[in-house]
Amino acid sequence: MTERSHENHESVPSRQRRRFAGISSRAYEHPADRSALVALRKLSGFDTVFRTLSGLLPERSLRLLFLSDSVRVSDAQFAHLNDMLRDACYILDLQKVPPMYVNQDPQPNAMCIGLDEPIIVVTTGLVELLDEEEMRAVVGHEVGHALSGHAVYRTILLFLTSIALKVAWIPLGNVAIMAIVTALREWFRKSELSADRAGLLVGQDLRASMRGLMKIAGGNHLHEMNVDAFLAQADEYEKGGDLRDSVLKILNLLPRSHPFTTVRAAELKKWSETRDYQRIMDGHYPRRDEDKDTSVTDSFRESAAHYADSVRSSKDPLMKLVGDIAGGAGDLGGKLRDKFTGQGGAGSARKGGATDGSTDSARPQEPRNPEGPRAEGS
Repeated sequence: MTERSHENHESVPSRQRRRFAGISSRAYEHPADRSALVALRKLSGFDTVFRTLSGLLPERSLRLLFLSDSVRVSDAQFAHLNDMLRDACYILDLQKVPPMYVNQDPQPNAMCIGLDEPIIVVTTGLVELLDEEEMRAVVGHEVGHALSGHAVYRTILLFLTSIALKVAWIPLGNVAIMAIVTALREWFRKSELSADRAGLLVGQDLRASMRGLMKIAGGNHLHEMNVDAFLAQADEYEKGGDLRDSVLKILNLLPRSHPFTTVRAAELKKWSETRDYQRIMDGHYPRRDEDKDTSVTDSFRESAAHYADSVRSSKDPLMKLVGDIAGGAGDLGGKLRDKFTGQGGAGSARKGGATDGSTDSARPQEPRNPEGPRAEGS
């Protein structure tokens, strides 16, 4: 049973979990998310300017709305969620526990919003869908957003999305707003991967995190689902199809604020197997009091290195092609033409050649048939 100290509001998790005293959000942030946030935090007066420009946002109205039309989590209401919230803040050493509300909505969802102070909102659909350990990971996910300072940008995204719908009839105005919304969505998708990691640090139960994501995708039919099979879907999604499928993946993702669920599960599992994660669990992690000394250049370098490694290791046809081009394997125009017309298929996997349609620069080119395309070999 969870012990409580009512004098200093400190909480101890209900089962033995590691606590990360003074942990910086840099410890778990996705490289792309981290580099963007470090750059923003380094800009002199950025927060002041941003809040000034955001003065029209109806934050006070938003808080009153949840206060009047949702249930605020406390010792008297949704006490088990209140325990999880305080546990999560204790583990990540977030000193001020943000208010949390349960909103009537059958759609499973959770968010962390607010400009001056973060507010966590979870829907009844999510509360009813997840068990205790799965929900603990979700609460940790939202506390991770709060610790990273994501709430401000999430609120801006929600506001701009609403504005975009209202001014859709103004061509230039809508284009300008949607450009910002698209950029914010791209950042926010990366921030979700960061928050998933925070949820794992709080719950410290990878299988529970996997189950939660699986239920969000497939509903409350856990006995009909399998985590390993779910992760296999992510692998099939990444490496399946051709360049046309790669383009469709991008188009499908653009309007979303969250990455696809199978992809999130695969990313989280991959991170849980890294040395970085193990070092955090062993107590070796960046501290908040070191944030001021963080180098923007180093952060962008880490982000660039991460993307280069992602391209090299990706099974996606488009990313493999980009890797080939970057490695000097051929010309981009010709490869794109061959991939999209289907001429770079089985015949490209010639003896001693690559299976992705690239040619071996060390092997002499075969003469072309002047009467038409060269016959493809087996």
